Amino acid sequence: MKAFRLVRSHFKSTGVVHLNAMLYHSFSTEPQSDPQSSEWRERALPTLIKLTPLLKHLDLINGRLVNLHNKRTVNDEFLLQSMRTFKSLATAFLEYQLQQQLSTTGTPCLCVDKPIYKEPLALNSLKKVCDILDVSAQQRKLVRLAICPQVTQHQIWIGALEEILNQLKYEMSLKDYKYIMPKQIVVNCLKFLDDVVSYDPESTSWMRLAPKKDTNFPPSAKWEDFLEMFNDLISCLKHDEEFFFYVTKLETMKEGLFQIKDVLVDKNIGYKEAKHQQSLVQKKLTKFLGHSSRCLFTLLLYYLYGSIRDIEVDICCWFSDVSGDKCCLCIGKILTGENMLRGEVKKLDRGIRVIKFVYEMAEMKEILEVQGHLWCLGCENRSFVYRGNKFFIHGISL
Repeated sequence: MKAFRLVRSHFKSTGVVHLNAMLYHSFSTEPQSDPQSSEWRERALPTLIKLTPLLKHLDLINGRLVNLHNKRTVNDEFLLQSMRTFKSLATAFLEYQLQQQLSTTGTPCLCVDKPIYKEPLALNSLKKVCDILDVSAQQRKLVRLAICPQVTQHQIWIGALEEILNQLKYEMSLKDYKYIMPKQIVVNCLKFLDDVVSYDPESTSWMRLAPKKDTNFPPSAKWEDFLEMFNDLISCLKHDEEFFFYVTKLETMKEGLFQIKDVLVDKNIGYKEAKHQQSLVQKKLTKFLGHSSRCLFTLLLYYLYGSIRDIEVDICCWFSDVSGDKCCLCIGKILTGENMLRGEVKKLDRGIRVIKFVYEMAEMKEILEVQGHLWCLGCENRSFVYRGNKFFIHGISL
């Protein structure tokens, strides 16, 4: 800790924040097609080297600084600004190194007519993925029509909600007594979901009739009751930075809950009526979750990987071969430590497969290759294939 304070003090005294603004402005005003000069890189590299140990195990996620070991938000403005400095300076090296790397793979031409992203980008909606792929309006309709019926199935909807709540329950189990109220809400939410899907395999549930109106059954529950618990949970956690990710996901899923709030979930309504209400969940979500819906994209991630975490990339650009019948999309991450490589390769692989999935649903004609690129100080340049996708590791150097 003492060493950390000394390093931190050193960086504050050297004016890293001011250097960030100066160098980033220099980078952003240079012509996009002109690689960074060797003089510029010689000035920027020492700052990257100094920042790397300070930012070990940290990364930007949805604009927040997060410790990747415990997934907690780091509320430190100095470290946040230092990370932004690191990302902006490292990005200045990437176009030059990408061009060099791809020149050896037979796809050296940068596609200036396709989107290029040089800022951190979260893949959290179909719209963002389609923007990257430059999908037309008509093809976007094909994507939504193809994906919605698959990812809005009742079991996918329930599974995504359970995944979020179970992760949140685990995180809160590591905290102290002040989370008694939100813990209880999460338990009640999970019990609600369990009641929705639980059944006795030995029973003749398919023969169950709806109860008569004069019986003493309590009023049928609705998804609106679950939505109210979600609102209470968000109110309990919204001011706690450590749970920023989960609050964001709860807000995301509220979009779907609002659309189905009048749907019944009580098992006492009879088998046929219960099945009808389950089908209403899919129909309403399919109809009302739009192309830019983060809720729809969360369901897609859960459908494909059983995961509800968005995919973050630091750079995204296109290259094409001379013949023009094949395009190469490169997505990449800038890392602060070589120990992060394995985890980031897995995350990028999920991003690549999502992009390919949407591209296939859009029925695009060109052949698409999606590559993963990772940059890190001190790494040796190398390439490999992971789950059928090409990955390139780049050392940041002059």
